[in-house]
Amino acid sequence: MSDTRRDRLAAAGADLEYAWHGARERGPSLVLLHEGLGCLALWKDFPARLAAATGCPVLAYSRAGYGGSSPVALPRPLDFHTREALESLPAVLDAAAIADCILVGHSDGASIALVHAGQVRDPRVRGVAVMAPHVLTEDKTLATIAQARDAYAAGGLRERLRRYHGDNVECAFRGWCDAWLAPGFRSWSIEAAVAAIEVPLLVIRGCDDPYNTAVHVERIAALARGPVTVEMLAGCGHAPHVEQADAVLDKLADFLREVGADGDSANGDSLLSHRAAPGQTAGQK
Repeated sequence: MSDTRRDRLAAAGADLEYAWHGARERGPSLVLLHEGLGCLALWKDFPARLAAATGCPVLAYSRAGYGGSSPVALPRPLDFHTREALESLPAVLDAAAIADCILVGHSDGASIALVHAGQVRDPRVRGVAVMAPHVLTEDKTLATIAQARDAYAAGGLRERLRRYHGDNVECAFRGWCDAWLAPGFRSWSIEAAVAAIEVPLLVIRGCDDPYNTAVHVERIAALARGPVTVEMLAGCGHAPHVEQADAVLDKLADFLREVGADGDSANGDSLLSHRAAPGQTAGQK
């Protein structure tokens, strides 16, 4: 039976909106972590399509300060990615009773997934797929975020975001923008966490991403201890799951099969048989 269930859960002191897609008895759960301006609603039909393409149940939720979840105090701390990874995400997995999962993160959500995989080393996490990841601060990212700040101040972006974030629109935008553009954020890096990741990684980046360069993909491939599959999508920007959804769904389904974690192999092989030696990358394209 495949269905969609929307509800709320309490995790790490926050009240979060979430939705399950697909049948939970099939395969590991795919846990979606949204971008810096994202939320549950902004995934649109991608979670349902992902559940159908992989046969796995998919959990999507809005982090605190986004969508219909509880608000947060501003300004956000500059280590908010790490706090989400070490404190909030484990609490969400506990509250949702997830014992076996693949993390699927986009942009800031990708950074959170990578920190969690490297620093928590949670046995529930069997692999990580990231889209448009950030592992350090670069001038291109800051310049594009500054443009978004100007668009928000002009009002158009604020009103578009309000449709999805409602009363959280200031939390969502200011919490993201002001942290990234703070002077202290120029030294931000999660490379040490990436260097400790042993589970398989899928890294997807659009070649025309306005928010970053290929340096992030290169650093992940060079640093991670386990196998890394890199997919560079021509003619694609910062949102591969929106701009080239079919290609992304195919690559995610392939990744799950490779690590024995698709919905047709709920009791898949141990990931140890798929791991490369420390420092080695596998399947790089």
